[in-house]
Amino acid sequence: MTHYSPARAISSTMNALVLLGPNDFEVNEVTVPEAGRHEVLCEVHSVAICGTDKEIISGNFLKKGWPRGYPYTPGHEWSGVIVAAGEGAAELGFHPGDRVAGTAHDGCGYCRMCAIGRYNLCENYGHEELGHHHYGHYSTGAMRQYHNTSIKSVFKIPDSMTLEQAALVDASSIALHAVKRAGVQPGDVGAVIGPGAQGLLAGQAAFLLGASRVIMVGRGERLKTAEAMGFDVIDNSEADGPEGVRELTDGKGAHFAIDTAARGTTPADAVAMTRKGGRVALIGVPLEPCVLPLQRIVFEEMDLFGVRANPGTCEEVIPLISEGKMDVDTVTTHTFPLSEFAAAYETFTQRLDGALKVLIQPNTR
Repeated sequence: MTHYSPARAISSTMNALVLLGPNDFEVNEVTVPEAGRHEVLCEVHSVAICGTDKEIISGNFLKKGWPRGYPYTPGHEWSGVIVAAGEGAAELGFHPGDRVAGTAHDGCGYCRMCAIGRYNLCENYGHEELGHHHYGHYSTGAMRQYHNTSIKSVFKIPDSMTLEQAALVDASSIALHAVKRAGVQPGDVGAVIGPGAQGLLAGQAAFLLGASRVIMVGRGERLKTAEAMGFDVIDNSEADGPEGVRELTDGKGAHFAIDTAARGTTPADAVAMTRKGGRVALIGVPLEPCVLPLQRIVFEEMDLFGVRANPGTCEEVIPLISEGKMDVDTVTTHTFPLSEFAAAYETFTQRLDGALKVLIQPNTR
């Protein structure tokens, strides 16, 4: 495969998606950033719209500081090509021309959480002056033509991986982290709530770790895609999800369940469809309280795991994607230039035309 070449010489300005307030955005001309110490400047190829982006754009995470204020540029699932290396970056192996997949978290590197590899839980979260960044959340994101980012947040990709596929590395690595948190074992039967892109990726990751069956619980056209990808499906608009899972597992329930939806009662449903001694991983971020059956969790020794981002799993999913072990092409359904972000966002949020993952390509004219 021929290496991707940047589309044009770097100018002093570029186009970027700019949030002006909740549900208020436009594409504006802004200044091209520079690569700082241990940073690279990348020409962005593709940025995937994520469910978290929807909540950030809607203003639902303002209390979390996502974003801290306006104007703001989101975007955290992306790919591109390094076009400039800041001080120290080349010495550490990052050079112009390198094709990379980007991710959101950049831990400070020296707190206890970072030292033990859980940089997604960095104790200096929110303090850019101490070296922490959370790109596309409170730090400037990648929904722009050029993105400056820490070298800790980019991963080189092989020639066998396209840049469109590389934009799904972040989401795929979260899926892998979730099933690892859930302790998936060979022969397990699992259940995944939410047949969107994250659910389909999590289900595939579960198969790769040895699950014998994965039951996808949800509704709508996405279940057809799930079934075509080899999952058992339960349409919870026609049947109760937990009851359906138990019917498919001789009344016992799944060994593990993963909730990617985090809406309404889905966290409790994940517990309800899991057997004694089972494990539940929660990927989605709930926007409202949910009552969990704590007595059952205690008496049946169930394990409940929160899942935040993807510590250490990007480099694990890259070969899985590049070798065709994890299918990201099926879940990537639409591509738009940055100038058509409004149409892309509507396609994603309204699930138009079977939308799963929608890519924005800022340097496509």
